Amino acid sequence: MQVSDIKKVACLGGGIIGSSWAIQFAMHGMEVVIRDINDEQLQKSMDQMHKSLDTLEEAKAITSQRKAEILAAVKLTTSVEEAVKDVQLVQENGPERLDVKQSILKEAEQFLAPDAIYASSTSGLSITDIASVAAHPERCVGAHPYNPPHLIPLVELTRGEKTTQETVDLVYAFYQSVGKEAVLLKKECPGFISNRLQLALYREMVDLVQRGVCSVKDADKALVYGPGLRWAFLGHFMLMEIGNAKGFMGMMNMLQANGNAMLPGMANWTTLPEDWSDFNEGVQEELASLPDWVGHNAAQCVAYRDQALIEVLKLHKKL
Repeated sequence: MQVSDIKKVACLGGGIIGSSWAIQFAMHGMEVVIRDINDEQLQKSMDQMHKSLDTLEEAKAITSQRKAEILAAVKLTTSVEEAVKDVQLVQENGPERLDVKQSILKEAEQFLAPDAIYASSTSGLSITDIASVAAHPERCVGAHPYNPPHLIPLVELTRGEKTTQETVDLVYAFYQSVGKEAVLLKKECPGFISNRLQLALYREMVDLVQRGVCSVKDADKALVYGPGLRWAFLGHFMLMEIGNAKGFMGMMNMLQANGNAMLPGMANWTTLPEDWSDFNEGVQEELASLPDWVGHNAAQCVAYRDQALIEVLKLHKKL
């Protein structure tokens, strides 16, 4: 199979991730089928897609005609057999439980073409473990998006012990062809790449607050208005390269002394704190103090996040 052969995709699970994946695929010319457990869940998927596309239209990233074309490319069903019939790729978006994901895979393979690709959106489970029940584990991969997939380009690809190189090459090329930025893990690793980077940073933020160095609000402000702004455009290694006249090595030589002074005092705990009540108080205080144009509840902050992502994606020429 070649990338050009992939024309129809099934999204098994139509929640926030599944409906967003469906938009991404449909925006890039795919015929898409969303399968979920009942009509109520499917209606939620359709409502979520309308909401996401409305945001894109309001930001002038798509036209009303384009919105209608995207929605017309997506079909809904409660039948696994109907969903995976004649598809070349499955994007599984079930709950993050090994037994559930294995069950979805086993059911799908009863009706799936033997040469079709099976990709799991798992955010941390081993694709080797998921595919251990597969009839064709060589065609199973992990394809972890960042939420929302139709706005954040990243997809982390993981291979299982039996995944073939041919499959890896194909899925990498496919996701790139539908507007994603794929990264490939050379071996399985819990949490993959981005979640591990995110957790390492979050651990230090929590530790700073716990030790009384700063408030929850100021930890977030330091991230958003400092490194976060630069990270939206260039990765950390590239920032080191351009941050010193002598390039990366010059920057590292300059930072050696300061880095060695900081590291001994940085967080090194290996289990998360059990009591988050003090942090929740800080989070709620920060939420209340956000500017009105950002919002003061989760729904308002999500809307602001999506609008900001759209503007950043325009700079990256992704929209």
